[in-house]
Amino acid sequence: MVKKKTIRFIKKNPLATIGALVCVLFLLVAVFAPLIATHDPLEQNFSNRNRPPSAVHYFGTDNFGRDVFSRVVFGARISLPAGFLVVIFSCVFGGIYGAVAGYFGKTLDEVLMRIVDIVMSFPSLVLAMALAAVFGKTMSNAILVIVLVWWPKYARMMRGLVLTVRETEYVAAAVALGEKKSRILFSTVIPNCVAPLLVMASADLGAAILMFSGLGFLGMGTAPPAPEWGAMVSDGAKVLNYWWISVFPGAAIFIVSIAFNFIGDALRDLLDPKLRNLE
Repeated sequence: MVKKKTIRFIKKNPLATIGALVCVLFLLVAVFAPLIATHDPLEQNFSNRNRPPSAVHYFGTDNFGRDVFSRVVFGARISLPAGFLVVIFSCVFGGIYGAVAGYFGKTLDEVLMRIVDIVMSFPSLVLAMALAAVFGKTMSNAILVIVLVWWPKYARMMRGLVLTVRETEYVAAAVALGEKKSRILFSTVIPNCVAPLLVMASADLGAAILMFSGLGFLGMGTAPPAPEWGAMVSDGAKVLNYWWISVFPGAAIFIVSIAFNFIGDALRDLLDPKLRNLE
């Protein structure tokens, strides 16, 4: 039975299947990076600078003579965890924040949602750049600043879901039984609002990696010489004659982002009851 459902899902969602396989592949690359890489990603060899792709250096070498293939491989250990952490922290904090605002309502709701409006009034990348300039160039700071500009959209979505769920009969029954508001919120309301948040989170993974790489490209992400994909694209953009320096890390960013978008679209179709009824 499970096998039939799996086959049916693959036939109906070929792009999601491809996206899942690509994501699994990159995760395996990140886990087994020391075994896959052919060179030390930080090793410099100035006598071997800007070499084109070859049998020795699959993706060529950069301006410091470092192996681009090895740096792309080890870059997966930076960009993928960063994307996951950004989405997890944004979803958890924003979800709880929006749930509290939507469930308790009135004055608390007004105050909390005005804060959300203030944060969302700034362009995300511009605000992230400003915060990154304040906090400094480290991986943890780059993750933090993206979380600080992303959590409001999760808060807004969760608030809207909670406003709907809190009017349902099973919530009214829990209130009638005398359960505490905090218990009702975390045991009854939030679990019934999680599915749409998961869909948004899965679709946001690619965008999170893209924004993290964007900060790296602008020199506000991880500090050199860490093999971060965005910083590698930036290095290649300075020497356009040597296309391989930026093309391969850029391709990694593009492929991973598209793969997570495919998975997010499939999850939306799978978890949205309106779309299921149209099948």
